[in-house]
Amino acid sequence: VQLQASGGGLVQAGGSLRLSCAASGISFNIHDMSWYRQTPGKQLELVARITSSGRTNYADSVKGRFTISRDNAKNTVYLQMNSLKPEDTAVYYCNAQRRSMSGITDNYWGQGTLVTVSS
Repeated sequence: VQLQASGGGLVQAGGSLRLSCAASGISFNIHDMSWYRQTPGKQLELVARITSSGRTNYADSVKGRFTISRDNAKNTVYLQMNSLKPEDTAVYYCNAQRRSMSGITDNYWGQGTLVTVSS
């Protein structure tokens, strides 16, 4: 299983970036896909999730600015980030998760991509 995240970089406040995460080795269309982020000394934070059926949810801090989407034909999940703020600076991680009646059956992580927003 491989989750290859890309698209991070340095951007000025107010700018935009689009992160991509290409999955291989899993049945992508049956997994919930999420983006998490982490800054030094802080816990991992769920940024956005899109379920296998297409339902989305977002952290309050990014609602209205970030959009998560998926392309099942390309086995890829995206995170469009607009109106970026310095507090969005973090390493962003892609996650693939599958749930069943008995709980979480699959849980995979990508390598992370660094987003730096300058003020």
